[in-house]
Amino acid sequence: MKKLTVLVLASAVLLAGCGEKQSETSQAVQKSSESKTLNVMSEVEIESLDPQVATDGNALEFIANFTDGLKQMNSDGSTIDALCASETVSEDGLVYTFKIRDDAFWSNGDPVTADDFVFGWQRAADPKVASEYAYMLTDIGQIKNAYDVEAGKLPLDALGVKALDEKTLQVELEVPVSYFDSILYFPTFYPVNRAFFEKCGDSFGTSPDTVLSNGAFIVSEYQPAALNLKLVKNEKYYDAARVKIDALNYQILKDSQQSLMNYQNGGLDLVKISGDQVDQVKDDPEFLTVGSGFLWYITPNIEKNADLANLNLRRALTFALDRESLVDDVVKDGSISACVAVPSDYAFNSAGEDFTTEQTPFPELCSSNAQKAAEYFEKAKAELGKNSFSFELIVDDTVIQQNVAAVIKEQIESTLAGVTVDLHVEPKKQRLADMRSGDFDLALTRWGPDYADPMTYLGMWITGNANNHGNWSNAAYDAIIADCTTGALSQKPAERWSAMKDAAKIILDEAVILPLYQQADACMMKSNVKGVDFHAVALIRVFKGATKD
Repeated sequence: MKKLTVLVLASAVLLAGCGEKQSETSQAVQKSSESKTLNVMSEVEIESLDPQVATDGNALEFIANFTDGLKQMNSDGSTIDALCASETVSEDGLVYTFKIRDDAFWSNGDPVTADDFVFGWQRAADPKVASEYAYMLTDIGQIKNAYDVEAGKLPLDALGVKALDEKTLQVELEVPVSYFDSILYFPTFYPVNRAFFEKCGDSFGTSPDTVLSNGAFIVSEYQPAALNLKLVKNEKYYDAARVKIDALNYQILKDSQQSLMNYQNGGLDLVKISGDQVDQVKDDPEFLTVGSGFLWYITPNIEKNADLANLNLRRALTFALDRESLVDDVVKDGSISACVAVPSDYAFNSAGEDFTTEQTPFPELCSSNAQKAAEYFEKAKAELGKNSFSFELIVDDTVIQQNVAAVIKEQIESTLAGVTVDLHVEPKKQRLADMRSGDFDLALTRWGPDYADPMTYLGMWITGNANNHGNWSNAAYDAIIADCTTGALSQKPAERWSAMKDAAKIILDEAVILPLYQQADACMMKSNVKGVDFHAVALIRVFKGATKD
């Protein structure tokens, strides 16, 4: 927090060129009519507005409010052009050429250029930035030379992205990627104005004056970890005619009861609720449930904790969990129990078949079964030569996740006599920092799909991936994923689909994660609010087409 405070203070005096024009623009548009202000709730703080650094789904949603990439999500979730005016693809699928819109401008008046994309993508690949989404350029996007650039073996300008002229961007791939266009609406691939960034330096993304907009809104009020944030309509946006609201206010609330009270008192137009609050309003015509795509699970730290490195102990823990009780008695928001590595309802093959069709596809590997839990626990005790175990479970400081964690603790301790689970509640930012540094035993966490392919989950658990926080490693698994991304199977859709199913089964067999439930969002939305797009992939909510009568 001290470091963030210094950065925010520094941004005010650093360089006039970093925020001067942006401040003038923000002040001008803050005169918007309050009657067209949409007030929405978010459950966690937004720590950064840097598109190549932000990782949480809430932060990515917020950034997408004021920044466009080459593509964007349509209301039905399909991919459509945003800053891309035209696109051509070589016959071999390895070279993409994009023309940037002539009417696309940053909020300081600069035109959006091809070099803005080059700079943004190079930042994502820069080992000094250490972006947690750098793998979107390598394992997912297959950008030419991305692996060696991220490893520091090649300079940044060797990355397969270049500006042929001010408005022409060329991208080269290592292998054809069938879903390439659909990842370009993800913030990692957003542009960054090079000159503006260099003037801001380390303060970039820490205040309204240290970010630029090229999208539907402009950041008006923001500080890292603030509880109130505001965006206002960007009148110079190329698609401004579609934007019907004048301002978008975010309020960070971690308590479902408080969220509902604020909504009922008229302070909020859209909120997420859970637990007992759902029971109170489930018959209200303004109540709705939407799929979010997030999978909640427990990550065991296999590298740090020698006990958790024991497979039978991990299996005992996963069989001790009563997932139905969690969703029915605690979460209550429409979420469904899940013993899967990849959730359902977001990834489909060419025949329209869902990758995951059952929530417990392999009950012999993952299910709620106290008898199996006891059997595996006895094996683990014999192998480890001990009868008692103590683990710390780190959990976010939201009320609902604390409630979930408390029930998990009770389930494990009552099923496995000799196991103690100590809960350590902390802000999400700290929980993520602890996971990245490996300073945890067990972590209650979630992952949402960044693009509509099972690899958005399966790619996390290859050896050395930045999101493989438990540091599990399996050569056979790595080989399957490599074959599906850069190998022969990458161009054989049916065989690739089958191989990914094999990989998903390995995750359950090895108890790499202890799956819990697939999240749904129970919401209250005012009847005079229309046009909010809810998505299970990448961007949780999109407000560009929202209206408020």
